[in-house]
Amino acid sequence: MTCACGHNHNAEPHECDSSGTPIALPAPMIALTGRLICNDTAQMMTALGLLPDHRDLSRAEPGNLRFDLWQDEDPMIWHLSELFRDAAAVAAHQARTADSPWGRDSTAITRDVSRAKVTPALRPEQRGDHDAIDHLLHIAFDGGGEAGLVRRLRADDDLSLSLVAVAAGTIVGHLALSPVGGDRPALALAPVAVHPAAQGIGIGSALIRAALDHAGAAPVVVLGDPAYYSRFGFRPADLTSPYAGPYLQVRGDLPEGATIAHAPAFAAL
Repeated sequence: MTCACGHNHNAEPHECDSSGTPIALPAPMIALTGRLICNDTAQMMTALGLLPDHRDLSRAEPGNLRFDLWQDEDPMIWHLSELFRDAAAVAAHQARTADSPWGRDSTAITRDVSRAKVTPALRPEQRGDHDAIDHLLHIAFDGGGEAGLVRRLRADDDLSLSLVAVAAGTIVGHLALSPVGGDRPALALAPVAVHPAAQGIGIGSALIRAALDHAGAAPVVVLGDPAYYSRFGFRPADLTSPYAGPYLQVRGDLPEGATIAHAPAFAAL
């Protein structure tokens, strides 16, 4: 957005988080960082007029995970921080851009951009991640139900594990484990979320396997597609639960017919 000073004050990029356990991908993600340098006022006005639409269209691309632009205190300079699913997504972005008003009208603006391969990593959530987790859950589930669930689990101290997948400072995946009461203690695996632009490349599987390692011998229950979760050792569960049915599955030892009770936060879903 533009304020009275004429500068565009959009969100600055997150810091790159290199900690955690790397996730092997079929191909690395690609991060672009750098500057757009206007050489005169006319170029600055071109940037002010065209960059908002260019940003919105870029964020809507199926392979885009982050597209941040913000104007420097020097109004002739714009900073950029972008993250894409892979090199093919970058190529598609560049092809679309070349045939857009921004691509056609900004050729004289100087680009100073670096490109890096990125491997996402798994780590427990940190306090500063909460808003980014909310954002991911909203876009992954096209609504606020799961974001509200995680907030309530956190507020009730019912997050046994909150695990994130981070790529160049952007949270691209999240998983929660919460306690299950009843006849025998267990854990609930929910929700599991991956950014729509990063689905199908192994991030969800890496989150689930890490969560199951964390659970150890404790039984884990999940509601989901049996064809997907069976690969992780889940099997149909004949349990007494409000969620009983074909999508309720268990991994580990829970007796047939045992009663389970999810954390109170689930009641609001």
